[in-house]
Amino acid sequence: MPEARRARTRRLPKPPSIAPSSTARTSSAALPSADPPSGAWPGEEVPVEGGSVHVRTTPWAGTPGGPHERALYVHGLGGASTNWTDLAALLAVRCAGWAVDLPGFGRSRPLPGGSYSIRGHVRAVVTVLEHVRDQPGEGRGRPVHLLGNSLGGLVSLLVAARRPDLVASLTLISPAMPVYRVPQAFGRALLLLLLPGVPALAERRLAGVTPEQSVRGMLQMCFGEPARVPPERIEAAVAETRERAAQEWANQALTRSMRGLITSYLRVGRANAWRMARSLRMPTLVVWGDRDRLVDPRLAPRLAAAVPGARLLVLETVGHVAMLEAPEETARAVLGLLEDLDDDVTDGRAGLDGDAARAG
Repeated sequence: MPEARRARTRRLPKPPSIAPSSTARTSSAALPSADPPSGAWPGEEVPVEGGSVHVRTTPWAGTPGGPHERALYVHGLGGASTNWTDLAALLAVRCAGWAVDLPGFGRSRPLPGGSYSIRGHVRAVVTVLEHVRDQPGEGRGRPVHLLGNSLGGLVSLLVAARRPDLVASLTLISPAMPVYRVPQAFGRALLLLLLPGVPALAERRLAGVTPEQSVRGMLQMCFGEPARVPPERIEAAVAETRERAAQEWANQALTRSMRGLITSYLRVGRANAWRMARSLRMPTLVVWGDRDRLVDPRLAPRLAAAVPGARLLVLETVGHVAMLEAPEETARAVLGLLEDLDDDVTDGRAGLDGDAARAG
């Protein structure tokens, strides 16, 4: 196994259930080989308010008697459930996985009314979390590990703040936290999406982009080292983009979700994402690539400092989608967090047993 990249971290105070340092500890657990890359996991429709969303499932692949938990993965803007194929395969040593296509993305149709607001995505993810929690088998009824990237990271943070009872741990990979400077990779034209009529114009322009051009642009914008992407993953991305190009709602979902994201940045008070981050109490891991062109890596230590006890992993030469570009390093940091939760539970039980013995 290649050695995990060194993470640059910022030390934070210790909360009750987290290790003394905010350094993201990496697990040494044996992981399955990712060579050759596995194909996309199968999926099914899951009912949500007003319709359904497509959810892919990754079966648990742990050892008998070992941890058997559940995880839900939420993709970013323009992404899909397939963004999590490799990471879900690695984390299957501990967690059965569910990866959702947000409404209008991947194989999910838009919900009635065509709304792509952040609140709408939050409602959909809450419903899918409840679905995952209530599935029969090991782990039924227990909170779920929630992982989100970019737009999905922001949505996951808001879900965790509003429904902490559903979330066992939270992993945020380059989440699209509110900023008040437009990223250079987007340019000022992005703000035009707030104006009436402009999203429709953007949709028409997107319709003229070929799948190959779209994937090439995505690689240059989202990856720190595009040349390292396996050819199999590029071919799969082109095929998926062709499938998406046949969906009449695809470009609308992209431009209007972007508009919903920008609009959400204008919220103040309790609805502000930075304020909600400070309210989180579940174990949290923040992962960022130091070559992220879409969400400034300088936000990484700021977010880790905002979330009480959060751990921080900054990956060198990695861009916006660490779960695609550095799946093993990301998986080991997630597993390190979950393994330390096991230790906390064990220590707590030992303390209770000791108290009982002394009382007796």
